[in-house]
Amino acid sequence: MARVLAGQQLLLVLDNCEHVIGTAAELCAGVLPECDEVRVLATSREPLRVAGEARYRLGPLAVPDLDDLAGAAAAEAVALFADRACCADVRFALDDRTGPVVGRLVARLDGMPLAIELAAARVEALGVTGLLDRLDDRFGLLTAGDRTAAGRHRSLAATVDWSYQLLDEAEARVLRAVSVFPGPFTLEGAEAVAGAGAGPAVLHLVDCSLLVPPRAGPDGRARYVMLETLRAYGSRLLAEAGEEEQAAAALAGYALAVAQQAAAGLYTSTAEVAAARWLDAEDATTRQALAWAMEHDRAVALRLAVALAPWWLLRGRMAGGYPQLCEAASGAAAGSEVWCAAQFWLGQMAIYSSGLAVALDHLTALRDAVAGRGASRALADALAGRSLALTNLGLIAEAVDDGRGALGLARELGYPAGEARALGFLSFAAYKEGDFAGAIRLARQAGQIPADIPGRLARESSILLSMGLIETGDLAAAERSCAAGLTQARDADDLTYQAALLGVMAILNLRAGRLEDAADHLREMLQIAARTGNHVEARNGLDGCGHLCAATGRAADAVTLWAAEAAFSLQSGFSDPSADARRRQGPLERARQALGPARTRAAEDRGKAMSLATATEYALMLTTPGPQLTAPPELAGLSTRERELVTLVAQGRTNAQIAAQLYISVRTVGSHLDRIRDKTGCRRRADLTRLALAAGLV
Repeated sequence: MARVLAGQQLLLVLDNCEHVIGTAAELCAGVLPECDEVRVLATSREPLRVAGEARYRLGPLAVPDLDDLAGAAAAEAVALFADRACCADVRFALDDRTGPVVGRLVARLDGMPLAIELAAARVEALGVTGLLDRLDDRFGLLTAGDRTAAGRHRSLAATVDWSYQLLDEAEARVLRAVSVFPGPFTLEGAEAVAGAGAGPAVLHLVDCSLLVPPRAGPDGRARYVMLETLRAYGSRLLAEAGEEEQAAAALAGYALAVAQQAAAGLYTSTAEVAAARWLDAEDATTRQALAWAMEHDRAVALRLAVALAPWWLLRGRMAGGYPQLCEAASGAAAGSEVWCAAQFWLGQMAIYSSGLAVALDHLTALRDAVAGRGASRALADALAGRSLALTNLGLIAEAVDDGRGALGLARELGYPAGEARALGFLSFAAYKEGDFAGAIRLARQAGQIPADIPGRLARESSILLSMGLIETGDLAAAERSCAAGLTQARDADDLTYQAALLGVMAILNLRAGRLEDAADHLREMLQIAARTGNHVEARNGLDGCGHLCAATGRAADAVTLWAAEAAFSLQSGFSDPSADARRRQGPLERARQALGPARTRAAEDRGKAMSLATATEYALMLTTPGPQLTAPPELAGLSTRERELVTLVAQGRTNAQIAAQLYISVRTVGSHLDRIRDKTGCRRRADLTRLALAAGLV
């Protein structure tokens, strides 16, 4: 061949080399040195690895952003599906209804052209929604390939089989093992699950295009990705080989080691951001490992949940984290070290998600379990946590006793974080009692602890110091303290304290007459509270929005919001501190006078009838720039029953609850809501809630 090609100027194409990779490499190595004007274009699932080779990795087709499916039609993968689907079914059209479904479909197919073409061939028989619903069995579903094509191109399974069969046994075993990862993973993670010698196999799987080359994750570590299609294939082989339980247990062990190592960083200020980002990057892995451990190894589940608890609190995941930790701790021996840690974090999370009484129960159980053992960090934490819960319940004297007990223990033990926590909660008790000078003094002491304490405690002292300074009229100092804390919270992506600091900043804006700034901060605060299920800051946001409405002449809205906040506070057990009550008293009385008795009662009744979620959406509407919404024309086309459904959705009812209340099936509720969405253009339940609020249905 070299003699024939010598002196010619041409491009030699070698297509599909992976099954004859060695011979193809020998051919190129023999021809190219003898033929100066010959160039070779070789396609393969792995490189030839010969001198002079320049590699170009062909990626999958671009898929749409799943957070913004409105522009799905512009994505390459969607365009290919639409083209092939029109050939398979002349009635198919890519529109506002099918576009988002196709976007999700091609994303789950990883933008793989063959998989997309095979899926499009089924569109006439199943429709795009049916295809998406059945994609868990993609290898059984995507089989209708071109009869004249090579065997490996006639089904999705045959295509993946083609690559898998070219691996040696060690590489095949590693591929099966790493398919247990639900998301991106590091080389260290692969070795923890597949064995210490897995590294070379992982690198070869990248060369074979069975793993995506590593990219930096949120924590800066390089992580490999297995496409969902290949992961499903590997998982099936893992089960068939009887290796599934072993791989899942290894994944849980790896997740626990990562979570415990990262958690150590969360107990400091200096390593907090790096530790939190590490857990962000491992989120899918720890989530899957925890779910597996809940069923198979409760001891691992509890240790993993305890390690994740401070990260859950940081990221505002209390509503989801609390029940998981509660379940994991249910079978643990009361009084054991891990049980004690669980009770402390359950108490912390319950304040924001499950109520003060529940929080107090956990912290009291912890106190009672360790009280007879002498001085301990667990006892100091229990007393400090009880102090916070008791203060919010209005039991100030008891709260101060527990706070002082926690402070004495922390100082005796040389426990800086415990000292800062106790000082902070004592500051909060002083604030609630109206002793603002004492609150400022204690908050400053908490912020000046000379140790690398958890970042959240530093931010807590900023909140308490700012609140005290506001009440003493030192707004400039309060703003400096609050702004510094807010910057720290944003840097750490601490959603829990970010919401709290935004609320304090809104109070500062209102005091300074910066009403637009106040609205901006309240809106951001409420958005975070709604997204994270943070009941405490949702309640505080309603109170702040009430003040904003009173300051801008919207008396009815102010009364409605304050009534909703008061109803929720009563339900949750939160007391109304003297400072908050005094601040609200004047504007509330003026709003009532402006409305008169009848309109005041109507506004109060409306607020009391709202769920917290509905009231939060209402407050978000009122803090949105632009003209206030009036009754929308979209309601004109709704029937009486459809209006009733919109009202129930706005009241926070689920489809099942609506079905039970109206004596209809859940399927019928879904059909009604689909028609309502088509008529109004409101695709999300939050949009329907806003529609109902604007129309005065709730």
